[in-house]
Amino acid sequence: MTATAPPVPSPHAGRTVTLAATGINLALGILYTWSVLKAAIAKEWGWNASETALPYSVACLVFAFSTVLAGRLQDRMGPRRIATAGGILVGAGCLLAGFLGNSVIGFVAGFGVLAGTGIGFGYASATPPAVKWFPPHRTGLVAGVVVAGFGLASVLWAPLATALLGGFGTAKTMIILGVVFVAAVVVLAQFLRNPPAGYVPGGAAPGGAAKRKVAARDCGPKEMLRAPRFWLLWTMFFFGAGVGLMLIGTATKFGKTALGEANAFWLVVVLAVGNAGGRVLAGSLSDRIGRLWTLFAAFTCQALMVLALVFITDEALVLMGVVLVAGANYGANLSLFPAAAKDSWGLRNFGLNYGLLFTAWGLGGFALSQVNGLLTDAFPESGHRLSLYLAAGLLVLGAALTFVSRAVDRRPGADPVATGDGPPH
Repeated sequence: MTATAPPVPSPHAGRTVTLAATGINLALGILYTWSVLKAAIAKEWGWNASETALPYSVACLVFAFSTVLAGRLQDRMGPRRIATAGGILVGAGCLLAGFLGNSVIGFVAGFGVLAGTGIGFGYASATPPAVKWFPPHRTGLVAGVVVAGFGLASVLWAPLATALLGGFGTAKTMIILGVVFVAAVVVLAQFLRNPPAGYVPGGAAPGGAAKRKVAARDCGPKEMLRAPRFWLLWTMFFFGAGVGLMLIGTATKFGKTALGEANAFWLVVVLAVGNAGGRVLAGSLSDRIGRLWTLFAAFTCQALMVLALVFITDEALVLMGVVLVAGANYGANLSLFPAAAKDSWGLRNFGLNYGLLFTAWGLGGFALSQVNGLLTDAFPESGHRLSLYLAAGLLVLGAALTFVSRAVDRRPGADPVATGDGPPH
C-alpha cells in the first residue's frame, strides 16, 4: 500500500498569506499614531504628560504579554481564529474608550487593556504562518515585509486620525476607528493559514536535508528560557524597542517647532515610512550578513540619531531626515528579533517562543515612555532632553551586547540548539 502524497498548495499561497498578514498589521498599527491622539487628548481634556502616557504604555505592555498567550494559541489552533479574535478585541477597546470619553481609567481599560490584547493576538498570528511558507534564507525578508505593515500604519492612520479628530473630537474618533478595525482585521484574518503537513519551503523533498536541519534546531520554551542567548536577545530588544516606542509616542513634540502644531503629524508619517522600510531592509540585510551584525549597526546608528534629536529642533528637513533614519533603526528590531528566534529555536513552537521574547518590547515601551513622562513633568525645561541622553546610553549598551552574544555562542560546549549556531548570527 503506497502512502498518499501530501497535498500540493497553490504556488501563490505563501504570497496570499503574507499579504493578508501585512494588511492585518497595517490595521493594528493604530498604536503608532498615539502621539497624534495624545496631543488631541491633552488639548481637548487637559490631561498632563503622565496621564497621556499611561494608555499608550499600558497598551504596549499588554500587547507584548498577550502575544505569549496568543502565540501558544495560534501554535495549537492556527492563526485564523486568533487573528479574528484580535480584530474584535481591538475594535471593542476603541469603542469602550470612545464611549467612556474623558476618563483616564476608561481609556486605559479600552485602549490600553482591550485594544492592547487585541493587537497582541493579531500581531502574534501574522508572522508565524507567513515565514512557514518560505525557505530559511528568506526568513528575514518575509518577517520584515509582514511587520512593515505595522510600521507603515502611521502613514494611513496619522492623517486620518488628525482629520477625524478635527471634525468629530476624540471620543467619536475612537468609535469610528473601532468599527473600521473590526471590519478590516476580521476579513483579512480569513486568509491566514499554515502550510499543509509535509510541506517543505523552497521545493525540497520531505525528509530531505533542509527539513532535518530545521528540526534539529526546534526547541521548547523551557529549554529556550535556560539559554543565555535568550536573555541577551531579550535585553537588547528591551533597549531597542523601548527607545523606539518612546520616540514614536512623542514624535509630534519634535515637530511643533519646525513644522507648526497643525503639521506636526507629518513627522509621525515620516517616522512610519522609516519604520516600515527599516524592517524590510534590515531583514533582507540580516539574511546576508547575519542578525547580530545588523543589530549592531542599527543600535549604533540609532544612538547617533537620538543624540541628534537633542540639538535639532527648528530645521524641518534635517529633523525629518533624522526621524526617518531613527524610524528605520527602530523598525529593524521588529524583523531581526523574530528572525533570530526562528534561527535559534525553530518553527515548532515559534509563536510561543517569540511571544516570550516579545515581552521585552512591551516592558521596554512601558518603562521608557513612563520615564519620559515623569521626567517631563518633573523637569519641564530639560526632562525630555534627559530622556534622550538616557536612551542613547542604553543603545550603546545594546550594541555592546551583540559582541557578548557572540562570545556566549562560541564558548566551549555551547549547545547549538540553544544558541542558534549554524544560521546567520
